[in-house]
Amino acid sequence: MEISRGIEFIRRRVKSKSSLFTKMNGLIIILFIPIILMYSYSNDVAFNAVSKELQKSNTRQLAFLSSQIDSRINQMMDFTFTFSKDPNVQKFNGLHIWEDRYDRMQTRYNVQEKMVLQSGVNNIWPVRYTVFSQQNKEQISNFNNLNAYNEAYLTKNVSAQWEYRYGQSTNSDVKKAFYWVYTDSFGQQGKLRGSNLVIEASFSQENIQNMLDTYKGGGQGEPFFYHKGEAPILNRSASTKLTNEIIHYLDKEILDDSTEQVVRLAGKEYLVSSIKSPLLDWHLVDVVPLGQVLGPISYSRNLFYFTMVLLFVVGLSASILLYRNVQRPIKKLIQGLQRVKRGDFSARINSNENNEFSFLFRRFNDMSIQIQDLIENVYNEKLRAREATLKQLQAQINPHFLYNCLGYIINMAQMKEQEAVVSMAYNLSAYYRYTTRMEREIATLREELQLLINYLDIQKLRNGRIDYHIDIPEDMMNHQVPRLLLQPIVENAVIHGVGKSYTSGEIRISGKMYNDYCQIFVDDDGPGLSPEGQEALNRKMKDPLQEEMGCGLWNTNQRVIHQFGENSYICFKKSPLGGFRTEILWQIPRGEQGAQDFKTQGET
Repeated sequence: MEISRGIEFIRRRVKSKSSLFTKMNGLIIILFIPIILMYSYSNDVAFNAVSKELQKSNTRQLAFLSSQIDSRINQMMDFTFTFSKDPNVQKFNGLHIWEDRYDRMQTRYNVQEKMVLQSGVNNIWPVRYTVFSQQNKEQISNFNNLNAYNEAYLTKNVSAQWEYRYGQSTNSDVKKAFYWVYTDSFGQQGKLRGSNLVIEASFSQENIQNMLDTYKGGGQGEPFFYHKGEAPILNRSASTKLTNEIIHYLDKEILDDSTEQVVRLAGKEYLVSSIKSPLLDWHLVDVVPLGQVLGPISYSRNLFYFTMVLLFVVGLSASILLYRNVQRPIKKLIQGLQRVKRGDFSARINSNENNEFSFLFRRFNDMSIQIQDLIENVYNEKLRAREATLKQLQAQINPHFLYNCLGYIINMAQMKEQEAVVSMAYNLSAYYRYTTRMEREIATLREELQLLINYLDIQKLRNGRIDYHIDIPEDMMNHQVPRLLLQPIVENAVIHGVGKSYTSGEIRISGKMYNDYCQIFVDDDGPGLSPEGQEALNRKMKDPLQEEMGCGLWNTNQRVIHQFGENSYICFKKSPLGGFRTEILWQIPRGEQGAQDFKTQGET
């Protein structure tokens, strides 16, 4: 009844005018007709060809699985070849005339670590490696190998081929595994001369089982690994009855490198495909029940026709809903967005309907309100930021420091020390000229160092004990840093380092670059801090600002993190001069690093 009403509604709409609704329904019909015709034709063709293609497809999949197994084995062999040339491996097999015990232990650790890393690259294919030094009668493994070096074991099992056998362990619970032994004998692989480096690579049958389980999970077959005279390697969910019947049949056959045959067992037909592994000399076999594969084709055809009818009905219903509930709300939303684009942030959309678009309308209204509030808050924040900058600037101009400098100038003028007056006035002028500049928030490191020179010259004139040294590489001079980054740190060294000692007076500023980082050290030979005090100060740099602690160093650390990222920081240590060290580390921005590299290449 509901479908009839929907069809009648469509007929009325088609007669009235050619609308979006009519176009959508026409498109649905045009889309469905060729799909049904093409599927009917293709289903008939596929039904006739699927049995033939099944054999080819199954062989290709089996060949791909075999190539995956061989690829992993080749990776093991390639690693063994490369690993045998590793300097640490060669060193392990060499003479230890000049080595101490630590060096030998480090060599063994490096060799074992590389084997562990290689084995852990792929968890689905764990590999065991053992390196034998015939020169030193030692061995190293990447697993818990409790066996000692055994010359007879190597002599018996050294071979250039993969073998399915037991390993060194004599434990009866140990299962067979695949082993391959490589020696560094040139032109005589498989021969031992008494001083060879021997590498044994092995993997258990569980590796093969993992591959078989993965392969079975993607198909309907029953894969297993087969070698006449050996117990087969089955997947973990294999049907024991079916597998035993297939193996009994294969034991009577001579398998080629690739075979495909249909076998009838217990009244059912099975497609048996096999691919030979050239490295292991085993056959990868897959058994697929043909009835289980071909039976669902007719069922899927009928299910497709039913689904197409259902989709047609659902498509018509969806077009009606879309026409009623999407077209008009979208138009309202577009009009609202256009108003916001024109700068009218007071735009609001009203809707009495309770659907998904009403949620969008409410979010749009919330967005308009938030944008309007954000613009007002940003404007107010700019005013507050400017006011805070002015207050910070006033705080930087230390009146006590200025009065002392002016007092020094007066005293030197009275004593007719013209050079001291000129030097103090020049440095004081340059110092306050730089600190009161507000047009830029960043400066080059060269400019910052010039400010430090002015400041330290002022302090040196006032206190003859102060002596400073600046050693910054020329490559660092043009890097951009926040303004007044170093002055608070150097001032801290002067006041709390040199100022609290009557015998010290040296301040050293040095820097270096490595990789993508710049590092500056500010050292003094003052009394310094105890290790506990340094640890507490470093901890305070990571915590929020407390009222009882000074904000100079904490603020400088926050500026470094904000400017250069979380990998940059300020920390405090004991200075090589005996006093206090402040270390600044920041990561060079990518654009600045690229410009510096381009400049360096141009100079070269």
